[in-house]
Amino acid sequence: MARDYSRFLPSLKGGAQSHTPTGLDRLGWTTFFTQQVSVDELVATPPVRVTSVERSGLGVEGDGVRTTLPPRDDATVGDWLLHNATRPGASRLLQRKSLFRRRAAGTGRELQLIAANVDTVFVVTSCNRDFNVARLERYVALAFEAGVEPVIVATKADLTDDPDGFAVAASEVSASVPVVVLDALGAEPKEKLAPWCKAGRTVAFLGSSGVGKSTLVNALSGRVTAATGGIREDDDRGRHTTTGRHLYVLPEGYAVLDTPGMRELQLADAAEGISEVFADLADLAARCRFSDCRHEDEPGCAVQAAIAAGEVDAARLKRWQKLQREEAFNSASLAERRERERSFGRMVRSIIKDKPSKR
Repeated sequence: MARDYSRFLPSLKGGAQSHTPTGLDRLGWTTFFTQQVSVDELVATPPVRVTSVERSGLGVEGDGVRTTLPPRDDATVGDWLLHNATRPGASRLLQRKSLFRRRAAGTGRELQLIAANVDTVFVVTSCNRDFNVARLERYVALAFEAGVEPVIVATKADLTDDPDGFAVAASEVSASVPVVVLDALGAEPKEKLAPWCKAGRTVAFLGSSGVGKSTLVNALSGRVTAATGGIREDDDRGRHTTTGRHLYVLPEGYAVLDTPGMRELQLADAAEGISEVFADLADLAARCRFSDCRHEDEPGCAVQAAIAAGEVDAARLKRWQKLQREEAFNSASLAERRERERSFGRMVRSIIKDKPSKR
């Protein structure tokens, strides 16, 4: 018997209507998605959310639906699809409200999809030698570019004598990003992360291997949901435990995304995200005498004046410039590749058009 999905379509009913929370609500279904579909579509192709991405296919869940769809390059964990049971590969991908992506690791310049439709991302680091401000700036820039609210979470606070020092260092990444310092093994995660873990929302954990992402997932769920591993004593580096991206729906009614540690995080098409992380420097740069100021030894450089006055750390300027160069290079490479693909497509279409037809 067909399910009644009309309660998920307030925009088509003339206004929002209250209803008992369902499996779709807990998975993160909102009016943003209802506005993209019709009642007939929902009945014929019920919505499902991608909860895992494996080489064999996409694990999806919906209201009374749990199955695997064929692998596809245009979908990632967190995406919503309209499940076509007759032709699973033709399931329609719905427009996203946020999207994490990075330049794929290696020598290629392709963009890799990481996660979609996330509300808050916890950028996880640890209070030991793994702590790296430059890496945090990269993750926060990625979050800003994705349209997701970032929160920096520093774990292993119980293993340091100076947790406040790590909190201060993390807060210098961006004035608009909250910082939470905690012990991931205790009761603190549920208490300190509660403001962002509300019913119907989706939160994600990003960070390098071994900083405690999976431990935090387990702490929030109250059970062993994700595999965890310890740290190596010789260098405080974590062991790689999560091998795929997984979305877990917790009893409290919100979804949690766990991701593998990223050995390489190259930014591309992320100029706005970088500018938001370094908003202080961007504002200063706008006051420089010359619009093309390199912030080195040019006269009237507001950035260098702020550094001389002790208002800006010179190392922060170098990190900003490094990310700008990297992003510009990667974005240009992507643009060149896309143009080559378009040119090849035009050539193929021209050949087909000019080819004499057989009679």
